[in-house]
Amino acid sequence: MKTNLKYIFGVFLVLLLTLSSCTQETYSLGDLTAPSNIVVNTEVVGQDATHPNGDGSGSVKISVTGDNALSYKIDYDANTAVDLVYLPNATATKKYTTLGINTYRITVVAYGKGGSSTNVTKDVTVRSDFTVDASIVTALTNNASKTWVVDKSVAGQLGVGPWNVDSINPEWWAAGVNEKVASANGFYTATFTFAKVTGTGTYSLQVTTPDGAFTKTGSLTTLPGIPSSGDEGCYPYGGGTSAFSFIPASSGAPAVASKPANSPSTQTSILLSGVNTFIGYGAVQKEYEILVITSTYLYVRVQGTETGNAWYLKLKPVL
Repeated sequence: MKTNLKYIFGVFLVLLLTLSSCTQETYSLGDLTAPSNIVVNTEVVGQDATHPNGDGSGSVKISVTGDNALSYKIDYDANTAVDLVYLPNATATKKYTTLGINTYRITVVAYGKGGSSTNVTKDVTVRSDFTVDASIVTALTNNASKTWVVDKSVAGQLGVGPWNVDSINPEWWAAGVNEKVASANGFYTATFTFAKVTGTGTYSLQVTTPDGAFTKTGSLTTLPGIPSSGDEGCYPYGGGTSAFSFIPASSGAPAVASKPANSPSTQTSILLSGVNTFIGYGAVQKEYEILVITSTYLYVRVQGTETGNAWYLKLKPVL
């Protein structure tokens, strides 16, 4: 009898443990309160009683604070196409480059739990006095318009290296001659026409992509219509036109190479407006630092889509 009781008790215990282990756990995202009390703080560099719109550098230090915000994206100028970019550490320094005193509307999107978001805007007025060297304008635009292509006939027409000032060269990888012909020939057939707009002192870039745009996908490019996922390659893209401006290079690269392996820099960058143009490689960043430029050669670098990378591009004029 005792043996039967033990057996029955044992079966009961096993059933109890089985039932308790099958109990479904429930999960909760918690309170999905949208970010609130979002404040955009701006400090115009060099601003004082004598210089109410700054020192002419066009630089503005931006920081964002708020409650229940997990991350932020920012659009620096509502006058151009929307271009929301990630704001790391909720801080940035932006160089505005339109000559003279101009007012820009900053838009910040704060993201909270479960995809909730809150938008805020702030206007900032800043002065920019930067004047690009005339020889750079002449070489790039021929003081009218000039079309360039990636030069597949030279080694290193595409390269990758670290994004810093100690190594201004593609030390990690550099393409060989005709490297991408078989896999992504659109990289070589896309054309980039830089124009100086007579009478206004402004500049424009027209991109034509007969065989698609050479780019990555998803969040690694800003080009509209590119697939959300896929490998690096050429994707159908109708091209586009945007304004661009010349700005002081933000990388801090020296004008004279500090190390024998380094490239020099003109300390001038091409800054594209909007999201539908690119130079050579359709990435996220829109500032292309001009390392070297002559009437027959353009060597630029742009901060890569992956943190810490710099992409290098060599172009030549279309004759």
